[in-house]
Amino acid sequence: MNTEGTVRLAVDIGGTFTDVVLDVGNRRRTRKILTTPARPEEAVLDGMRLILRDADLRICDIDVFVHGTTLATNAIIERRGARTALIATEGFRDILDIGTESRYDQYDLSIEKPRSLVGRARRFTVPERVDVHGNIRLPLDEGAVRALAPVLRQSGIESVAVAFLHSYANSDHERRTAAVLREELPDLWITLSSEVCPEVREYERTSTTVANAYVQPLMDGYLGRMAQGLEAEQFCGAIYLVTSGGGLTSIDTARRFPVRLVESGPAGGAIFAAQTAARLGEQKVLSFDMGGTTAKICLIEKFEPHSSRVFEVDRAARFLKGSGLPLRIPVIEMVEIGAGGGSIAHVDALKRVTVGPESASSEPGPACYGRGGCRPAVTDADVVLGMIDPDTFAGGSIALAPDRAREALARDVGEPLGLSPELSAYAVHEMVCENMASAARVHAVERGAAVAEHTLIAFGGAAPLHAARVAEKIGVSRVIVPPNAGVGSAVGFLATPISYELVRSRRVLLDEFDSQAVSDLLSEMATEARALVEHGAQGARVVEKRLAYMRYVGQGHEITIELPERALTENDVPMLRAAFEAGYSTLFARPIPGAAIEILTWSVLATTPIDPPQRAAPAQRNGAAKPTGIRSFFDGRLGRTIEVPLYRRDRIAAGAVVAGPAVIAEDETSTFVSATFDAHIDGAGCIVMDRKAA
Repeated sequence: MNTEGTVRLAVDIGGTFTDVVLDVGNRRRTRKILTTPARPEEAVLDGMRLILRDADLRICDIDVFVHGTTLATNAIIERRGARTALIATEGFRDILDIGTESRYDQYDLSIEKPRSLVGRARRFTVPERVDVHGNIRLPLDEGAVRALAPVLRQSGIESVAVAFLHSYANSDHERRTAAVLREELPDLWITLSSEVCPEVREYERTSTTVANAYVQPLMDGYLGRMAQGLEAEQFCGAIYLVTSGGGLTSIDTARRFPVRLVESGPAGGAIFAAQTAARLGEQKVLSFDMGGTTAKICLIEKFEPHSSRVFEVDRAARFLKGSGLPLRIPVIEMVEIGAGGGSIAHVDALKRVTVGPESASSEPGPACYGRGGCRPAVTDADVVLGMIDPDTFAGGSIALAPDRAREALARDVGEPLGLSPELSAYAVHEMVCENMASAARVHAVERGAAVAEHTLIAFGGAAPLHAARVAEKIGVSRVIVPPNAGVGSAVGFLATPISYELVRSRRVLLDEFDSQAVSDLLSEMATEARALVEHGAQGARVVEKRLAYMRYVGQGHEITIELPERALTENDVPMLRAAFEAGYSTLFARPIPGAAIEILTWSVLATTPIDPPQRAAPAQRNGAAKPTGIRSFFDGRLGRTIEVPLYRRDRIAAGAVVAGPAVIAEDETSTFVSATFDAHIDGAGCIVMDRKAA
């Protein structure tokens, strides 16, 4: 029985590991266990039981359970979703193929476009038409909708996406279509674009609706089984799901709109990094989250991660915008690549060492796991290099087999290139670090940032092993590895606010500003968003953030302007114009005098406020730390094996200095301090690596 305080538990399901974090009062415990891909809830429940047993608690003692997962993303990437159909307005069957008519690589004659989740044979249309103002130009042909029912049944369709032209302005036809289909096919899953993404831009709205329909049966089934499993264990606390935008939502909302969960795990990591940055006063941060399957990189300025309203999943070209499937949802903006500890290494036809995006996952896992995997992964390379202690990996829960890692690397990398297992491991390590460095450079350039001016915050099971080398490649002078870095995303979940953002398109010319209509729209959106938040907030204060997306008439994209949290009046028009022109001048040097301005889309975010973390006191440097052992490490740049000191993180006092090269081990991960850096433990318990003076 708990007598220490509130019991909060967070779980992050990754492609390889499921991370569990338990906070009881001011005490924290962590666990890492292998994910069970076929039934992910099994690993979640097993991990919960293990960590609660450590604390002498039961599942019924949990007050708050926060959960994030990349299951929706993985289902899209691996094409494991439901058999889905699209119903569109007559004449718009091929919107998913036409897209925006742009090419992400203008000069590539053999360009590979994103593969649609719904093949052309499963796209249908019905006669109906609504104009941009919401006026019905052609009534819905309900007979045509009803005639689709037997076709859907015969095709084995499990889920349907309904995306009609301009339904964001008038959703009557979509809602009536859903009603007719439910009469004919009661077991059919139905997603309406007017509910998932009531915004302009038909391609992005349709793509988002299709993605939601594609993953909804899978996610609803998983969340339903999870709820049943918790109920069987007599769980009676509050349960929340982490959204891609870095907020918490209810399980019911998550089951309706699972597309909002596609980046829930990485969002928790970005919040974890932002909290660390605030604690240490780091104004410019590049977060580096590398787990077992993927690596994520996010820019954080003034303790806030960059956010966006569009995210691309499953990019055909790794770093090129426009090569993936667009999802128009509130999201923390980051770049994600298939470069994790489980990423498979091989030699391609041009005799190049290539890493990822294919992953060994948790089943069978890297060769060193001894679970049937025989192809070399990044973790195998790190083991052969000597960066990982096989006896303490994942807190000792997984006994590694270094010989199997050597065999796999020798066969798949060494033999084709004539390299030893150690040089093969070094090649794999170098390639995966270069992949992540390239992603960091591209992400920073897209945001107009100088990457070398940032501090790198590394977390996730694999990032601390690679952070120093990535920092060397991109010119970063400081690397920080926070406490509990190996389960950073799950820790971030516990700092996530309960929130929900609504976005709706309604075009308003600034010169014809109808303040009453706009205020009514914002008030309606605020009421709906607050209703989704206040139930979970349980009496806590809820605040709003209102935004307008504005542009000059005729332009293609908008600038975000913050609105006051009150009803707007005609007197606010000069303020809106001035705010837009200031934002436009920041981007393009000067405004366009006298040009007409329009507001295209409106947003209301309702959220519980987050208290900023306390600033950590600096730690006084007090001499060298004492190593607990020695590791044999293969230094690829020297071409030979050297001995480096091994430290246990929990035995290094604040202020103690660790000179690189060295390995700092802990239960959740290990940190490699390269010869370029010296490290120390700061007042917040972080490992801080600073570049040595030249």
